[in-house]
Amino acid sequence: MKVVLLAGAALAALMTATPTLAQSASPDQAELIALVRAQAQEIANLRNRLDKIEGAGATTAPGAAARMEIGATRQPLANEESISEVSGPQIVTPDLADQSVAQVIAAAKDAAGVTTEWKGGLPTFRSPDGFYMFKMRGRIINHASTTFGSDYGARNITTTGARALRIGVEGGAGAHFFYQFENDFADNVSDVGTAFVGWRDTVGDISYDVRFGNMFNDRSFEGSSGSDAPSFLERNVVATSIIPQRGFYGISIMPRIFWKSGHASVTLSGDSMDAKQSVSDSRTLMARAHWNPIKTDRSTLHLGVWGFDEDLAVGGGALTRNTVIGGRFNGALRVSTGTVTGGTGTLGYGAEAGGYVGPFWVMGEVGERKAALDAGRPDLVTKAWSLSSGYFITGELPPYNARLGTFAQPKVRKPVLRGGPGAVEVLARYENIDYSGVPTAGDGWAATGGVNWYLDNVIRLQFNVIHWSATNRSGSYPTKDSGQTVSGGIGITF
Repeated sequence: MKVVLLAGAALAALMTATPTLAQSASPDQAELIALVRAQAQEIANLRNRLDKIEGAGATTAPGAAARMEIGATRQPLANEESISEVSGPQIVTPDLADQSVAQVIAAAKDAAGVTTEWKGGLPTFRSPDGFYMFKMRGRIINHASTTFGSDYGARNITTTGARALRIGVEGGAGAHFFYQFENDFADNVSDVGTAFVGWRDTVGDISYDVRFGNMFNDRSFEGSSGSDAPSFLERNVVATSIIPQRGFYGISIMPRIFWKSGHASVTLSGDSMDAKQSVSDSRTLMARAHWNPIKTDRSTLHLGVWGFDEDLAVGGGALTRNTVIGGRFNGALRVSTGTVTGGTGTLGYGAEAGGYVGPFWVMGEVGERKAALDAGRPDLVTKAWSLSSGYFITGELPPYNARLGTFAQPKVRKPVLRGGPGAVEVLARYENIDYSGVPTAGDGWAATGGVNWYLDNVIRLQFNVIHWSATNRSGSYPTKDSGQTVSGGIGITF
């Protein structure tokens, strides 16, 4: 009898492992299922014989002995030990004669207690007690553009490129600890982007978090929005020119607080992630706050201010800037400062105001940056401003993140992949940039019209037409020039 019970326990253990093994190749699944079926039938036959010996007078149907229900307890026969005493807690053992491989796998997942939430293109996994969370994340953004109308033939080119090829993970443990890591392969180069750990909590109506690692700046409306979030194919000139010399990322510590109508952050950072440990990093102190004085289900007013102070490390004072004005993927089309060296630090600040009513949105940004030069030279000054707007003709609300005061991913009411029209947005923007303080400083402006088609919350197609004007006073294109650029792109964010 003990042999039979031990065989049953072995079968239960084997069946518990079966769903995991069933995830392997199909031939292995078939062999495993055939083996378990044979063992189940053999145990059923032994049970029939045992029932006859004990005088039970009943015949057990094939496969029935291998089936035990959750919470059910079979009364032991005379002189028979309890199953729970022999094999521990009772185990659900599916009858493979009646179930498909998919059902067996599903049963194993249910028994493991891991919960899965499918959101944003990929599943989020949580442990049975909800303590641990883990998910993959990433984005694929590819662009193509063509430029024409320039007085310089070398600017009238057609190019393609990857705006972002990013893969990463995020997760957390308990209510407080969280982390995120992403690596970008755009331009065929491996580059670490976001890589931080953090702690969060709530005190009354105020929540806060503190993060440490390589982090994206919290600076300006579009400058704080990820590459996949702005409605246009490229961020405006405020976000791309009123910026620390180190760029969009830096190894930082960033505490943030959030309240019902806004947020504020302070960032202390060194350089972006690199392998230079022989000299001191530059130091940047940055702050930003936004406020929503009006916020309803279908309207929001956004106000924001921000600024930074950057102290450049010795030997790190090159201040040359070449700012995108007519499309990211035409390297010949930029507004340039000319070569500028001998910088000691930068100071930048700006403001943002806008909001939305129903499907219509508008946002204005303005900023100024002063880069201090050595040897008593005057500052290199950058002034930039932008006014943009959009309208969802399919009725969606603009993708605004009220917690962070940034652009976000849209919520498409009727996705194309589910038989709907998707979401269609029309756009318009004017932006202006002016460098001054050095003899080679340039200036420029651009007017952009566009349309976005969001197939669902994950996939979107974008189309921009840009009329641009750029005046440079150095380099290969040292005169005033103008033309048009047509750009298109597809983006997938998960």
